Amino acid sequence: MASSIFLSHPLSPFSPLLSKHHKIPTPKQTIAIAYHPTNKLTTKTPFLPFPSKPRKEFWPISVGRTQTDEKDEILMVGEDSAEFELSKQKISSWVYFTGILGVVLYVLNVVWIDNSTGFGKSFIDAVSSISDSHEIVMLSLTLIFAIVHSGLASLRDKGEELIGERAFRVLFAGVSLPLAVSTIVYFIDHRYDGVQLWQLNSIAGIHELVWFSNFISFFFLYPSTFNLLEVAAVDKPKMHLWETGIMRITRHPQLVGQVIWCLAHTLWIGNSVAVAASVGLIGHHLFGAWNGDRRLAIRYGEAFEVVKNRTSVIPFAAILDGRQKLPEDYYKEFIRLPYLSITALTLGAYFLHPLMQAASNRLHW
Repeated sequence: MASSIFLSHPLSPFSPLLSKHHKIPTPKQTIAIAYHPTNKLTTKTPFLPFPSKPRKEFWPISVGRTQTDEKDEILMVGEDSAEFELSKQKISSWVYFTGILGVVLYVLNVVWIDNSTGFGKSFIDAVSSISDSHEIVMLSLTLIFAIVHSGLASLRDKGEELIGERAFRVLFAGVSLPLAVSTIVYFIDHRYDGVQLWQLNSIAGIHELVWFSNFISFFFLYPSTFNLLEVAAVDKPKMHLWETGIMRITRHPQLVGQVIWCLAHTLWIGNSVAVAASVGLIGHHLFGAWNGDRRLAIRYGEAFEVVKNRTSVIPFAAILDGRQKLPEDYYKEFIRLPYLSITALTLGAYFLHPLMQAASNRLHW
């Protein structure tokens, strides 16, 4: 839940796969391409069979891996997900990131979390005054977060024009983060309140099923923040059109991950508060998927239509119907530092559950 709520460059080459003659163009460069249901793009057709919209320029990037014929080559118009090259990292950037993270956590604690100085408890008390029902309060907190989070995301283009990418990211995080913390803490503190609907914890295999489902969910939840330096505004934040890795399975991995997380936790807890939290979170992410497609269509135009046509929201649907062709070495798109990091963090979060619960309980929210 924490990752799903917290979470929300020029085209990057898939360096191990690109032939040397391919170059990443500037945004002004363009080429007419045609999309075909066979999941291939060709530069031989001088027309663009897309809906009539203001044309967005893009350049397809070759990521073909077949060794048979050039016509079997698949062209990628989006970005290579989770690409991380140690040689391109600057120590100074990560020093800034560490410093910014420390400052943010300190300010968040003083201004929001600490009951003696912050406004977090007052906010929870105000929302709790709406009803004595923990389910309604849980839904209300989720709705408030959803409106603010998705609302600011929808205003991103205009906001970045007015105050710049970094300043808008700071505003976005500064407003969203406290609301996210409040929602998480309230859920932890009241997860066992409400009406018990079922009790399946003692059934053999349920714990293992829930554990595995939660573990898998974070591989879907993570891609919204592939570049942590952008999250902290150390690097200039950008709206990315990802196309590889988990995106081949589903175009909206955060939605899928949230559904998996909610189903697993609701199955384990089995009460009305868990159901209320799941309904609110899944509803928010369903809207986010629609809104995300809308924003990407505005930003990337025809390039997004290409990606949309060969991906699916429902996991594996585009693969099963032939619109998405997985490369032979597809597994290599996951053997990357960001995915390895999320594996370690997910395992760490599981073992730190008692500490998270104790910290939340001490706040009495």
